[in-house]
Amino acid sequence: MYGELIPLGGGDPIPLLKKQLLVGRRESCDIVLRFANVSAHHCQLFVNGGYWYIRDLKSRNGVKVNGIKVQEKRLDPGDQLAVAKHKYEITYSPADLGAVGPPPPDDLPTEIMTESLLSRAGLVNPPRQQAAARDRRSDSLGRRYDVLDDGPGQIELPDKPV
Repeated sequence: MYGELIPLGGGDPIPLLKKQLLVGRRESCDIVLRFANVSAHHCQLFVNGGYWYIRDLKSRNGVKVNGIKVQEKRLDPGDQLAVAKHKYEITYSPADLGAVGPPPPDDLPTEIMTESLLSRAGLVNPPRQQAAARDRRSDSLGRRYDVLDDGPGQIELPDKPV
């Protein structure tokens, strides 16, 4: 056994029996959480360098570590993990899993800085989609106004000056 997830609301501890575990609602998952707000394949737990890590698999209700929503993060012993709204405490010994020295730095993934916050939130179309939307707009009769486009000619006025 490589550690345990202890439910904070009470219940039996969940043993971490493998070094890579799939957590979700489906029966095919390594750790099955039968709750409506847990995605079919919600997240992944894995050991790297003697420490457990968690990776959100684009779940609907997300993953939090110590109350902060994360995409991927190192889990230190005693950290509080929330899968959707279900909270657990992770217990394990890094030395038993092969950790040597201090824990590795827990810096943000570099991918987070490669796109703007607006596009990460889904508020801006990627450039290819913008060009396709512009082409559709120009050749269709039912033109739509694009609030993000400052260009002229988006609205055809029925009474143009002569």
